[in-house]
Amino acid sequence: MGIPSADWLVRPIGPVDETEVSAVLAERFGVTGTVHDLGSQQDRNYRVRTGTGDYVLKIANPASDPAALRAQCAAVERLSDAMSGLRLPRAHAGVDGETVQRLSAGGVDLVCRLLDYVPGEPIMDSRYLAPPVVARLGELAGRVVAGLADFAGVEQERPLLWDLRNALTVVEALAPHLPDQERAARVLGASRAAHTLLEPFVDRLPVQVIHGDVTDNNVVCEPAPDGRRMPVGVIDFGDLGLGWTVAELAVTCASVLHHHGAGPASVLPAVHAFHTVRPLANEEVDALWPLVVLRTSVMVVSGQYDTLLDPGNSYASVALDREWAMFEAAVSVPAEVMTAQLRHALGRPSAQLLPVAEHTLLPGLPDDVASLDLSVSSEELHTGRWLAPDAETALARAALTAGHAAVRTRHGEFRLTRTTVDDPVPAATCALGVELHLAGPAEIRAPWAGTVTRHGDTVVTLHTGGLDLLLDGVDAEVQPGPVVSGQQLGTVAASEGVRVLGVQLFRPCATEGRPPRFAPPELAAGWLEVCPDPTRLFLAPDAPDAPSSAPDDAPLSARDTQQASTEAELLERREHSFATVQEHYFETPPQIERGWRHHLVDTRGRGYLDMLNNVTILGHGHPGLGEAVHRQWQRLNTNSRFHYASVVELSERLTGLLPAGLDTVFLVNSGSEAVDLALRLAWAATGRQDVVAVEEAYHGWTYASDAVSTSIADNPNALASRPPWVHTVAAPNSYRGRHRGPQSRRYAPEAAARIRELAVQGRPLAAFVCEPYYGNAGGMALPDGYLRQVYEATRDVGGLCVADEVQVGYGRLGSHFWGFEQQGVVPDIVTVAKAMGNGHPLGAVITRREIADAYRTQGYFFSSAGGSPVSSVVGLTVLDALRDEDLQTNAREIGAHLKDRLLELAERHALIGAVHGSGLYLGVEFVRDRESLEPATEETAAICDRLRELGVIVQPTSDRQCVLKIKPPLCLTRRSADVFADALDDVLTHGW
Repeated sequence: MGIPSADWLVRPIGPVDETEVSAVLAERFGVTGTVHDLGSQQDRNYRVRTGTGDYVLKIANPASDPAALRAQCAAVERLSDAMSGLRLPRAHAGVDGETVQRLSAGGVDLVCRLLDYVPGEPIMDSRYLAPPVVARLGELAGRVVAGLADFAGVEQERPLLWDLRNALTVVEALAPHLPDQERAARVLGASRAAHTLLEPFVDRLPVQVIHGDVTDNNVVCEPAPDGRRMPVGVIDFGDLGLGWTVAELAVTCASVLHHHGAGPASVLPAVHAFHTVRPLANEEVDALWPLVVLRTSVMVVSGQYDTLLDPGNSYASVALDREWAMFEAAVSVPAEVMTAQLRHALGRPSAQLLPVAEHTLLPGLPDDVASLDLSVSSEELHTGRWLAPDAETALARAALTAGHAAVRTRHGEFRLTRTTVDDPVPAATCALGVELHLAGPAEIRAPWAGTVTRHGDTVVTLHTGGLDLLLDGVDAEVQPGPVVSGQQLGTVAASEGVRVLGVQLFRPCATEGRPPRFAPPELAAGWLEVCPDPTRLFLAPDAPDAPSSAPDDAPLSARDTQQASTEAELLERREHSFATVQEHYFETPPQIERGWRHHLVDTRGRGYLDMLNNVTILGHGHPGLGEAVHRQWQRLNTNSRFHYASVVELSERLTGLLPAGLDTVFLVNSGSEAVDLALRLAWAATGRQDVVAVEEAYHGWTYASDAVSTSIADNPNALASRPPWVHTVAAPNSYRGRHRGPQSRRYAPEAAARIRELAVQGRPLAAFVCEPYYGNAGGMALPDGYLRQVYEATRDVGGLCVADEVQVGYGRLGSHFWGFEQQGVVPDIVTVAKAMGNGHPLGAVITRREIADAYRTQGYFFSSAGGSPVSSVVGLTVLDALRDEDLQTNAREIGAHLKDRLLELAERHALIGAVHGSGLYLGVEFVRDRESLEPATEETAAICDRLRELGVIVQPTSDRQCVLKIKPPLCLTRRSADVFADALDDVLTHGW
């Protein structure tokens, strides 16, 4: 490009005295006010506060052309007309009618403009940017270039530093000046490689006037309801000029990369949003990532150079670390991979074809090569076997021992065996090659002619004009150099009695180096295009168990495309066939197909810490429970009218865990059924129907259990739609209810008075129903003595007391097995479910014999599956495991540790208003203000989304949906508790 450095190496302007600034404002613009230096890389910017409004006085660098400044003003006017609602810095004319005014400062002639101060805050830090924020940045970049598409007000004669058409020249000129020459060499090498990839497209890329700097620093934001900073305006048109249209997007994408937790895939929302506004041509997609690399390279070298020219320029100095972070992220993945990923994301995968193998790679290999299923759905990886370091080898050896001559793994498979748990970063799970495990010796021959290189003793690469074959595990007999098709390369090496050959195809990238064996899910499509499937090199398409494949002209990333399509199609099928009122977690939910203890795994091998699942109290995939169900199902499963032992044993075990008198059991299928039956028992035993329930509670979905459910989170009309026999008392919320702190003792006498008042009014109770630990509010203890006083009042008027233990019972509180024990009371009826079956549909109602017998006045009771042999065995096995694994103690100890961690977070993060709960029934309540207790509802939902990205599953609860409900399986470990606390700390520190 041959640009003389003097044309674009701009020395920063020196400081201008604020007295001089004030004089210019008064003389040139007729404005008086206070001024504050805003800093800049090369110009001088001052915020001006006046009684009638705020402005920005921009004093341009002496190198700036006044005509270019006028063009900037014209461009802003064009966008203001075309983009209603977008905040922009419109220029104000001076007293002489001109927008560009001249001044002299320190003996230097300068020019300046007075612009509207655009309200809002720029994103000046490196906090996390959520996908919707990134998308808005891309949308703004697209709207700006669309609005300027036919703008002709720029006559660009001088080359500009930030014009990416000049990027390589800029880097080559400035890199020698960097103090750190090791970094300089990296930047120079990356720039040259990116420029090489860009060269085929430079003459085909559209050119227009662009803003040139629609970045995090040059947008202004307003906080969205969820607390995220959402861009609403664009400022600083100082880099306006002619350039490639796609360069606008590249600049925006580069600015995302220094933010906390960002990687190359983080830019995809911006690309989608830009493409929606201004569609990208194929050559623009191919040019985008090389331009991102060039942009970050220019940022690094120019930032370093500016600090050399102006050591006191703090604006430039503080940016150095984030500029290097952008560069590191941009080059962390080969540009060819990112280009393939971008094409895939936009629905334009490449259609590159594999060369036809002229000879079989392993000519002695039999056709019956078995394939290992290492996916998330594998039947061979139950009971946590997938976590063993030797899981893959052990399965392969077992297959060989069973008589197979060879066993292969599958290309493009997201391997469960590569999944990590308690890890905020998704593991690289997508296989980019295959491994062949062989029972005996095997020759390896070149499938086509090429050139061989050797790496160490057992690694060989066959280079063949744009496609390389990497073989790992070769006793090489060939020397480095040319080979002909079919020539023997060696034999499969034996190591400790095992013969394993790794086979990987890859298209060499401009950035040299051996490709990884596995790719993270978010970049799998790109890597799979660069590393196509090598299976057909050794296995004929018509061989048994040959891999199914797309047509020959399909994209090389077809397997990943199919995976994504399958996930999307499954969600669409769910929406069509499964009633949408049965909601799913998260707007775009992961497809969960595996669980083990307190972890979940999606179909791409992403491991999640399950902090939500109070149903599986023992944990997922419990081996004892699975084996017990399998044995019983093979033996017998019928209904409880038949006589068999397990239903008796379960009933005895339940009554043995409860106070004397609670001696009779009904078995049902769910908590809703259990509460419904409990109310029907109370109606039958008392001959009445009126029931008192606590506000903000959830008890189920059947007619009766829904009638006493008062949570407006589950039913916005809950209070207004109650039947006349349901009466409510205030939620005894000691944190945000009408009585708080010590005053919460008033809830109990008020509730008792209400119960007695109803009796006086001729509406004596059949029952009072309440969770003995306030679950729906987020795991909050009832005020001391609350149930004692309310139960006493209920019994005084002849009613029965129902303890809904569906969520809080079975040792979850740690300190007590049943929630009512914490209150020092004994209910008349206890309902239990959820934990009772560890996810199997199982519930129970336990009461006194005379109450149970009263139900006969209503007829008989029968539940087809309630108390079936399988369900009874499930219930017994759960109780055995709770006892044998001492899970209540674990809940107490790990819960106490976790609560301490959360309380410490509350000391540092004002958003945490309170930490509720006991054991592993905890709640973190988020508030916008600790005095008003304004619920942080939208923030809570956004925090849950961000925690999911960090590998933690948790959801909101309470009527205000501002409490994290923390109810993990009771097998939660101290390490995992710390992982959760650390993840929450990360989110509250760096944003959501």
